[in-house]
Amino acid sequence: MSTPYKGRIAGGPSLARNVVSFGAMIVAVALFVQAWIVVQARPQDLITGARGMADIISRSLPPAFDQFGPTLMPVLETIDLAIFGTVIGVLLAFPLSILAARNVTPGKPFYYGARAVIGITRSVPDLVWALLFVTAVGLGPFPGALALAVHSVGMLGRLFAEVIEDMDMGPVEALTLTGAGRLQVFTHAVVPGVLPSLLGIALYRFDENLRSSLVLGFVGAGGIGFMLLTAMNLFQYQTVAFLLIVTFVLVTCAERISAYLRSLVA
Repeated sequence: MSTPYKGRIAGGPSLARNVVSFGAMIVAVALFVQAWIVVQARPQDLITGARGMADIISRSLPPAFDQFGPTLMPVLETIDLAIFGTVIGVLLAFPLSILAARNVTPGKPFYYGARAVIGITRSVPDLVWALLFVTAVGLGPFPGALALAVHSVGMLGRLFAEVIEDMDMGPVEALTLTGAGRLQVFTHAVVPGVLPSLLGIALYRFDENLRSSLVLGFVGAGGIGFMLLTAMNLFQYQTVAFLLIVTFVLVTCAERISAYLRSLVA
């Protein structure tokens, strides 16, 4: 009598896990089906529209390599947008992350205030920030740079705060016991403990900002994006093809350089 009873007890958790897994699978399938319906997915349209895509590709060849000279300044603008947005974002996000980290914040009002700022700047997309700044300062690279900076504050502030919260508090406690002041603890314990991680995150954010700066050009923020939008509106598909090649080369080089620099600070 005891053996069947033990078998039922042993098999109970396994059966419950199977039921939960099956239920999760059903939910996942249902979510995908409703997504398929909501987005009005029509795979057959890709087949019927293949001729139109092939026509655009044929008109894009060969790429307009004679546009190399006029593209240099937009490329520089795109890179500078990412540099400006990343540097300003780091400078503003770092002190904000100190206030937003539970283990080093001066008090709860500072903590909740910093978290609110980080949440607002992070939740609003950089494209929306660019539209707001374009209406404020006009067209050009400056509103795009401001948009990247503000959005970077939210993204970097959250990541920086998480790194600081997960840091080893041993050096901080040791310096505190020796009677060191708050500034000394910060400069000699907090900063050395988190600096490599923060630099890696900042370099990764630069990579993201470079890609975002390409899209911000579509709202008049300068760079390759603005030149690409102009070429598309004028049906200059050969120029579009060349700009896509330039974009690919630029993003690929930025990824490799960023990965190399992150490996140095890791």
